[in-house]
Amino acid sequence: MRNLSNILKSSLVVTMLLSTGLLFAQQPGISHFRGYDKNAVNMFETSPQDVVPFTGIKVRVGGGFTQVFQALSHENVIDTVAASLIDGNGDGVDDRKLYNLSPGFDLAEANLNLDVQLADGIRLSLETYLSTRHHSETWVKGGYIQVDKLPFGDDNSFFNENMFVRVGHMEINYGDAHFRRSDAGNTLQNPFMEGYILDAFTTEIGGELYYNANNILVMLGMTSGEIKGNVLAESALDPASNLDPLALDTNKRSPSILAKLGYDNQMNDDLRIRLTGSMYYTASSSRNTLYGGDRSGSDYHLVMENTAATADTKFTSGRYNPGFTDNVMAIMINPFVKFQGLEVFITYEMATGRSLTELAPTEGAEDIDVNRAASQIAADLIYRFGANEDFYVGGRYNTMTADYRDFNVNAEPILSQGTINRIAGVFGWFVTDNVLAKAEFVTQSYEGFPETSIFNGGKFSGIVLSGSVGF
Repeated sequence: MRNLSNILKSSLVVTMLLSTGLLFAQQPGISHFRGYDKNAVNMFETSPQDVVPFTGIKVRVGGGFTQVFQALSHENVIDTVAASLIDGNGDGVDDRKLYNLSPGFDLAEANLNLDVQLADGIRLSLETYLSTRHHSETWVKGGYIQVDKLPFGDDNSFFNENMFVRVGHMEINYGDAHFRRSDAGNTLQNPFMEGYILDAFTTEIGGELYYNANNILVMLGMTSGEIKGNVLAESALDPASNLDPLALDTNKRSPSILAKLGYDNQMNDDLRIRLTGSMYYTASSSRNTLYGGDRSGSDYHLVMENTAATADTKFTSGRYNPGFTDNVMAIMINPFVKFQGLEVFITYEMATGRSLTELAPTEGAEDIDVNRAASQIAADLIYRFGANEDFYVGGRYNTMTADYRDFNVNAEPILSQGTINRIAGVFGWFVTDNVLAKAEFVTQSYEGFPETSIFNGGKFSGIVLSGSVGF
């Protein structure tokens, strides 16, 4: 009955999206709008030049729908000599034993997008998840107001010509990779099936102020530092205070600070160059989710998960969350070059942080860092061809290394490192500007993880297919 229910839900979602697309075939124009179809490919922040004359309040209804089929297999090494049976859930099965994967379809994912031109230079964006891996029911991702023109003063003022501000509970603009990742049913801007192994994506409450003119981008932002609103005064002791007994204090919730500096220039008809650097920092948090804020899920379903896993509880399969939930300092650098149909997008990211409950070094182990580190490099090479670049082939290399806390043979605390490597090749076809079909081969391997980890000697590989609609 549950499978039948899921099929019915997926069918209703498809029917709704297709009927909505027909009903709103002539969509109203929205100023400074980043869409959900092929036109948004390689589009990052909205430009001050994307102006549509205001003639009254307009409502644009859009959506995204993605159905995935996967044929992936995975393996690992369960070292029963070095580590005895690990059975945390008490089901009698070793927690490192992998889920029994089989080729098949997953629940279709879908989004409903509302964009509203409220006034001249003021628009609202609201995105709702209709169906995702993590939640099969409808729920709101977030929304924000963007002001590109002040409702007072000179139309030709410096702000109106060069700046804009976004305020709300929104997807934060850290790095450029989040513009190219899949987000539940919205997948047309991602040339591959998945985002990166370290998935820097979250929604937070706050604001971002932009200067975007003369090929220069500058952004400064401040948010609550957490995925949800919270007014509770925290009382949990911060283990890092163990380093200095005089500094013993309770955990304090701190805001997150964001910054971005970039250069983006269409040099001529053939060549575009973009380079950005981004920073994200929060000093203390009860639950920061910069690397765990996705509430929809990955498109590699249940890979490297154990036999007790379910699609909704283990919805970030194939990714790695370093667990920087208390404090985090992250930097991402993104070069992007497009020459005719050939494009290269690179990500270099480094971050440090820790969790609130993470034990600090004890006496005699002061050389062990309070914070751990994680870093990744990713390179996407895409070649688009055919009329209007409707076809593309591409390859991706993504490697990530992260510290994790461990103990040596003398039971002394140490920092060890695990590495994850991914290689993917993809073919894509834009059947129309609103319909994309993709086929990807992916292989991912795990190195340096302990015998007690399900990632020990881990590997998954295979083929993933998807069909998606965006409008």
